[in-house]
Amino acid sequence: MSAARSLRGAVAIAGVGVAGLGEAKGRSEMEILAEAAAGAIADAGLKLADIDGLATASVNATMWGLPVAEYLGLRPRFLDSTMLGGSSFVAHLQPAALALQAGLCDAVLVCYGSTQRTATFGRKASNLARRVLDPMPYEHPYQPELPVTAYALAAARHMHQYGTRREHLAEVAVAARRWAQLNPEAYAREALSLEQALAARMVADPLSVRDCCLVTDGAGAYVLVRAERARDLPRPPVYLLGVAAATWHRQISAMPDLTVTAAQESGARALAMAGLRAADIDAVQLYDAFTINTLLFLEDLGFCAKGEGGPFVADGAIAPGGRLAVNTNGGGLSCVHPGMYGVFLVIEAVRQLRGECGARQVAGAATALVHGNGGTLSSQATAVLGAAATL
Repeated sequence: MSAARSLRGAVAIAGVGVAGLGEAKGRSEMEILAEAAAGAIADAGLKLADIDGLATASVNATMWGLPVAEYLGLRPRFLDSTMLGGSSFVAHLQPAALALQAGLCDAVLVCYGSTQRTATFGRKASNLARRVLDPMPYEHPYQPELPVTAYALAAARHMHQYGTRREHLAEVAVAARRWAQLNPEAYAREALSLEQALAARMVADPLSVRDCCLVTDGAGAYVLVRAERARDLPRPPVYLLGVAAATWHRQISAMPDLTVTAAQESGARALAMAGLRAADIDAVQLYDAFTINTLLFLEDLGFCAKGEGGPFVADGAIAPGGRLAVNTNGGGLSCVHPGMYGVFLVIEAVRQLRGECGARQVAGAATALVHGNGGTLSSQATAVLGAAATL
């Protein structure tokens, strides 16, 4: 058995927690992160003193793991503060699982918090900080409105090459909203019709405001332990069956093909490790910072052929009652999106596999695919999770 394949089922997510979703006025990102972390640890039936591994990242701090450990009072034996954008908290699954498997630690807390919506620092200062921390020499001199202009470029190319229409993008937004209406935690729950989505204010042609993710506050966390320990904890374990990450570029101008992402690689490797195919997945959680993401990832992960993402989502196919349950919490488009969304993908998948989702529960869900995206379609990370029956 390969070292990678030996990870299948070796670790499990034992607890999840969220805090400050939507607006967390008057609270810092560290405060809501700590609340989400405490919730996840309690959900796992553990105490803070049991946590000896930490994985976290922030847009605004290069050494974010250090103040988080300090604030929580942790002295981790394993610390991963790798920053890959929104995919970070899916990508963190791999090194955390390896550390647990190697016995370097016994319980890893993966956590994130952001007050992007209510923070006092202005947008101009935030954009300046990003340019210093994340230089893009071939693009920044032209002052594009990133990231939206990059995703608009990918959407325009997909439309040109495959005949994808704005109606297909609108289907993604409407499906996300219909899921959000079943989720009491979702920030945007008002009705959204296809006509309203198509008539929405244009932001970067062909993307309207309804094609773009929310700007919210929010924190999320989950706790990983070895499988044998998870079976003795109070919540049903959700096992890591496969995980992989891939990066082919940073700047959108360096992307080899605007219609093909590195999800094609990360997805294939994660599914191979899990011993599953896309057709075996019951619930799909995709990083939908923009509606074009959902189409690209459905194609690249093997749920439909390249270029067929638009027709695949038509007629409510990924909405409640459709043929494939996608972004069942409402996604970044309608549930929550505090700068980076990846941790919430994992949390929703865990809740679905534990059967805790009430009106939005996918009946009999035993497998879930989680896919994170960072940068401008740059960093891709895929994980396959399963209930006990999948081992």
